[in-house]
Amino acid sequence: MKLVEAIIKPVKLEEVKSALQQIGINEIMESALICHGRQKKQMMLYRGANYSVDDVKKTKLEIIAADDSVTKIVELIGNIAKTERKEDCRIFILPFNEAN
Repeated sequence: MKLVEAIIKPVKLEEVKSALQQIGINEIMESALICHGRQKKQMMLYRGANYSVDDVKKTKLEIIAADDSVTKIVELIGNIAKTERKEDCRIFILPFNEAN
């Protein structure tokens, strides 16, 4: 068993979840993240005024999957969520032994 963690842009969330459900992955944990770091500031419009925001909103998906389906899950998420910026889609694969 493996734990697949994907950090994606929130606008891609519904598309990724729909594609995962089509291949039989129905148990997905999702969390909202606020990221900092090397990512560029985003320009926001609020009441007619532009301002820059250091916080970048992301969504984290966690999926526990069998070893033979991990490659398919990673490819599916990557095809949908990746852009030219590598910060827009990060995928981690971790060993998963058991849960209580």
